[in-house]
Amino acid sequence: MLTIRNAIRRDGLVPERRKARSSPMLHPLPDAGTSPTVSTPRFVGRDREMAALRGALARPPAIVLVEGEAGIGKSRLLREWLAAPDQRTALVSVCPPLRESLTLGPIVDAFRGIDRPVSRLGLTELAGALRPLFPEWSADLPPALQPLDDAKAARHRLFRALDELLRALCVDVLVLEDAHWADEVTLEFLLYVTSRQQSDGPSLVISYRPEEVDVGSLLLRLTSRLPAGVTQLRIALAPMRPDDTAALVSSMLDGNPLSEEFATFMHERTGGVPLALEESVRLLCDRADLVFRDGQWVRLKLRELRVPPTVRDSTRERVGRLSPPAQQVLRAAATLAERSSVDTIGVTAGLSPAECRGAIAEAANAGVLDGDDRGQWRFRHVLVATAVYEAIPLTDRRHFHLLAGRALEDIHPAPVARLAHHFREARETQSWARYAERGAELAMASGDHTKAVGLLVDLLSWAVLPPADRARVARFAGVAALGRREPVDEVYHRVIRTLRSVLETPGLSARQQAEIRNPLGRLLITGGEAQAALSELEQAVGNLDHDPVEAARAMTYLGWAYAGPWPASTHRRWLDRAAELTADFDSPADRLNLAGNRAAALLMLGEEGAWDVVAGLPVDGATSAERLDVARIHANIGTGALIWGRYADAEEHLAVAMRLAEAEHASRLQHNVRLEQANLAWLTGRWEGLAERSAELADADRDRPAHYLGSIRLAARLAAAAGRRRAAEEQFRLVLEESARLGAADDTMEAAAALARLWLTDGNSGRALQITNEPMDTVRRKGIWVWATDLVPARIEAHLAAGDLKAATRLGDQFARGLRGCTAPAPRAALTVCRALLLAAAGDHARAATAFDRAARAWSALPRPYDAMLARERQAETLIASGRLEQGRELLAAQYEQLFRFGARGDADRVAQRLREHGAEVPRLWRGGRRGYGDQLSPRELDVVQLIVAGKTNREISRILAKSPATVDQQLRAAMRKLKVTSRTALAVEAVKAGVFAEEDFPDDAS
Repeated sequence: MLTIRNAIRRDGLVPERRKARSSPMLHPLPDAGTSPTVSTPRFVGRDREMAALRGALARPPAIVLVEGEAGIGKSRLLREWLAAPDQRTALVSVCPPLRESLTLGPIVDAFRGIDRPVSRLGLTELAGALRPLFPEWSADLPPALQPLDDAKAARHRLFRALDELLRALCVDVLVLEDAHWADEVTLEFLLYVTSRQQSDGPSLVISYRPEEVDVGSLLLRLTSRLPAGVTQLRIALAPMRPDDTAALVSSMLDGNPLSEEFATFMHERTGGVPLALEESVRLLCDRADLVFRDGQWVRLKLRELRVPPTVRDSTRERVGRLSPPAQQVLRAAATLAERSSVDTIGVTAGLSPAECRGAIAEAANAGVLDGDDRGQWRFRHVLVATAVYEAIPLTDRRHFHLLAGRALEDIHPAPVARLAHHFREARETQSWARYAERGAELAMASGDHTKAVGLLVDLLSWAVLPPADRARVARFAGVAALGRREPVDEVYHRVIRTLRSVLETPGLSARQQAEIRNPLGRLLITGGEAQAALSELEQAVGNLDHDPVEAARAMTYLGWAYAGPWPASTHRRWLDRAAELTADFDSPADRLNLAGNRAAALLMLGEEGAWDVVAGLPVDGATSAERLDVARIHANIGTGALIWGRYADAEEHLAVAMRLAEAEHASRLQHNVRLEQANLAWLTGRWEGLAERSAELADADRDRPAHYLGSIRLAARLAAAAGRRRAAEEQFRLVLEESARLGAADDTMEAAAALARLWLTDGNSGRALQITNEPMDTVRRKGIWVWATDLVPARIEAHLAAGDLKAATRLGDQFARGLRGCTAPAPRAALTVCRALLLAAAGDHARAATAFDRAARAWSALPRPYDAMLARERQAETLIASGRLEQGRELLAAQYEQLFRFGARGDADRVAQRLREHGAEVPRLWRGGRRGYGDQLSPRELDVVQLIVAGKTNREISRILAKSPATVDQQLRAAMRKLKVTSRTALAVEAVKAGVFAEEDFPDDAS
């Protein structure tokens, strides 16, 4: 398209200088956790409109009207059309938003960029009428014409001269943007041009905002009286659809996908208006609120989107042109924030019904308000409403909210959440408290516990309430928080802070404090603060005798042995007391809850009888609450089964828990189960992809200390096995120190044992003994020896390395006594290892070899293959020590190969060194991981690229191939590197060029 915008190009005319447009090529994938680089958005969502525009102008002469609200994309549509490479010449005129428009100013400005001498255009004497408009052309224009007494005749002559200039320049299309700001004479000129279009005049393209066209404007005549015989088209641009919104935002962020939550948020907050979208993305980036995670852009902070300055200024300018009653109605509607009736808006605005109806009509005609078929009104766009609300002086806002609250009280049923909000903003505490509690009750009844928590915590945080009311609301908030299904988040932490603050309120009775401490303690368990939880529950339980069900629940939680200094017998007494109370309960749901939690607590204590209770547990529930309860119980049973070493049972119970948690969309519980399933995968030797799962779990559970530490422990295990000594040591130390700080005694065992084993390889037995002292004292004090599967063998090795066979033997005997009558397979396998270590230390290598063989078989039966390999390694050493050199070397070589292929490279290197010391040849194995494919794509990379060509996102590919998003991203990068491309688009093109997928059908997402 040859264009004149303050200059046209065609044979000597100056071309328009446009802003550089962003390339359609996608950029390389950003690193996880990085902030975005913002690009100019791509032109999306307007293909139908562009096709219609091109089709109309291909049949000249044509008149095309492009209408839409501010920021909807009128100028972008025209700019993209003007950029098309065809041979038409277009004159582009833009009307400025001046308070007093200059006569013919837009038309004159459009012509002024011509650098081709006007004298060469062959203009007639009529062009002398142009001298007043273009004094700079005086040397090239014909002489001035005689003035006319008739103003209409003079204007007609001027229009004829301008029309001659258009034809002399061979202008095919005259474009007038923002015609709602045009002066009357400019619009008259357009009417003149349209009247002459049938005689080879230029086509017209006019853009404008319908809501800003005055009733008497000539633009209405232009749009309503189109001449016959001329191609006519009216394009009304609407807000973008959600998928186009996501595509536009993605194009600004290197072309990478958005999370569903982020895309929905942006569409709802901006109404799909392109300008608001673009400015909002830039604002979010300026505030560092976006981050690239799991192959997509996500919002980092869950806070409201601020109004971009461009939207704010445009809104204030539009509102300022309305009458005072209309402005008052807009302030009222902004305060109400939701669809409201004329009566409600009128009361809030302080206007009579008649005044309000007229003001609403004015605001609707201006395109600011939007009504539905029920006579309910609201702002067309959320950002505009926010801009109007923010412009209300703070001193006036309270009054508007008070009037809004009083107006809404007349509605039945009462919108209690809205009433609570308005009376809160009006500082009407009594009304606020009444409606906040009612709103929380309704929210909980509908399953929205987060909304209930928000209402109650706001009330506790900002309102001055009497102690009794404060205690009641705090208890209510704690109970509501326990029903939430979301992960530990800012809402959780706010509840904890609020409940602790309420407990400091003077004048609370012991019973009131107990009713707050009880849910607080249970919430602290969720957050992993075991010692603090135990303290709160212990203080609460003595004053809950008025509520036997809650008393029994508190006692059951006190029966969990993970925290506190109590021996197992004390925990067992709490469980027995809870069982006595439970026997009198009528509710099956209460009995199930307490029985299931009791069974899980007994497993933690190493009690065999727990399995009898477990066998009778249901695997589903009749209601949502029951299903969640059953899911939590099975998750806890799964954890207990892992401690015992009953891995088939663990897998079964965790599968039940995950099925129910997914059905109930309980994300927090799903995270718990995924962590335990990852632990199960580690123990049973299913290590492939475990590093990626560990990283994902750590990222998801960063706000839940106990679970975050669990994912770090998993990463530390992998690092230790791979020989990454420093990383393993740092991570295990973090787990040990933080678990001890939180009071999670059971989580200190493995970390201490792992550090001891690392330091024993350095010959530092003293340090190994020191790190295991406190965990060992905990086991002895509590008498819970099922926790000692990793700890006791490491401690015995440390004693033996220090030359203290007597202490090692004594500990082995204690371990055996502690496991007497306990069939837990993992601790009993560990006990077999301890006995073998003691036999080897005593010099009885033949019996030690037999004992290590027995231990390896015990580990394999679980199955726990990694520990079985380590036992076989020790068996080989004792065989060599007993004189069976060849048999020992052969077994040692077999363990080297197994450990190497298993991924335990650190252990494999240690075994290789021992083989060399024993004069044996180390088997030659491939050390590059999976064999490389050079510059060729591996089968796994081919799978990913095939789905890229099919248009799948990383998240969809992850689901289809059952891989983590991190693995998909890694294989995608590898494929891009091998094909020497830097974008997904280029990757797909190169793959198709290579014929990789020429005859293949791309797989669909089976889900």
